[in-house]
Amino acid sequence: MNADRKAQQSRLRRRKYHAVDRGLILLILTVFQAVIAMPVYYADNTLQTRLALEFGGFILFEWLYVGIMHFLLKKKNFELEFIAFFLSGIGLTLIAASQPKKFETQLIMTIGGIIVYDILLWFLQDVKRVMAVRFLVGIAALGVLGVGFLLAKKITGNINGAYNWIIVSISGYRFSFQPSEFAKIAFVFVGAASLDKLLTSKNIYLYVGFSMASIGILCVMRDLGAAMVYFMTFLVLAFLRSGDVRSFLFLGVSLALGGGLGFAVMRVLSGNQGEKITRRLKTYLHVWNDPLGKGYQQVQMLINSAAGGLFGVGVGKGIGRGTTPEGLTDTMFGVICEELGWIIAFAVLATYGFLLYYAVRVSRSAPSTFYSISACAAATMLLAQAALHVFGSADLLPFTGVTLPFISQGGSSMICCWGLLAFLKAADIRTYPKVFKQMV
Repeated sequence: MNADRKAQQSRLRRRKYHAVDRGLILLILTVFQAVIAMPVYYADNTLQTRLALEFGGFILFEWLYVGIMHFLLKKKNFELEFIAFFLSGIGLTLIAASQPKKFETQLIMTIGGIIVYDILLWFLQDVKRVMAVRFLVGIAALGVLGVGFLLAKKITGNINGAYNWIIVSISGYRFSFQPSEFAKIAFVFVGAASLDKLLTSKNIYLYVGFSMASIGILCVMRDLGAAMVYFMTFLVLAFLRSGDVRSFLFLGVSLALGGGLGFAVMRVLSGNQGEKITRRLKTYLHVWNDPLGKGYQQVQMLINSAAGGLFGVGVGKGIGRGTTPEGLTDTMFGVICEELGWIIAFAVLATYGFLLYYAVRVSRSAPSTFYSISACAAATMLLAQAALHVFGSADLLPFTGVTLPFISQGGSSMICCWGLLAFLKAADIRTYPKVFKQMV
């Protein structure tokens, strides 16, 4: 009896500790967000009431979300949500400093991403349900990419050398989105669901065909950044399931050939625009040879980043957002370095690394191969995109113009990132304790 009582008291102490721990982390996060956003909602010694209320509303939403999930739904693990709140808060602050209207859109998309995150978490708790719809999701993903390309080409036209945006105006309101971002969630979903079963020849051919079609369409759309992210994610998916180097090489070579064919088709169909993309690839490692021409974007990012120092020049005071093309999207990491400093910039990089560590850790105890594969694949996709953004901006990798997850301006990207995060959360045994207990 005494032993049982001591064990129960120990569990209660741990429960109280974790509750205090979560509250303390959320409090520190709130203070951080309020401090870095202060130059935005209190600009020129004048209170910007609307922005202050919107920032306050976002912080209040974070507290309400964690409170409802913890006290009403009895959820206990919030590491991923805290990371996403941290990154999203930085992005919202930097966007609001110069584009208040786009900040409001980004804030709405952030809340929309959280809703998608919770819907996916609910759906992913039933593996049988996942398996039942994987073919439909795969067909829908290819349909979204294909129709998205046709609509982008007909309605929006070429933007920065690619047909990956759909922009429409309804009643005076302008809406834009990228089909390839939404298809990322389906890519992980279909891959993990297909490879969850025994790695038969049928499953291999089906998934290789699906992956080749997806990457081929992206190449025709000239969205090479997304194509590279898809390719790296595919390799991880294949290796995780097979564990065999020969199978890994076979699948990698097959997909590379498919991607190369898609790139060749893109070059033939796109003419001068294809040459533009090729010139961008040739600029790699030679940006300083033409700092006012082909290498201008990356050179400006490097100069402005170096000017930030450890603590930055202050939110809204950097010149990178104005001198660097697509400063708040394709080279957002440079704005972080300049305005918030290298300490915050390295903290951002560390959080992406933590996502991969978290995925590997939870996948070891996941009761289903689906959860293990999907968590690692989703983390790889987020980390690969972050690496292409950071290292591409710094000319350590070819510049592809992808966004920085959770931070760069872009509603489609924000919703996609929260959706991918759901795969990591679903693999944690603390997320569905009753469901996982029945599966083991």
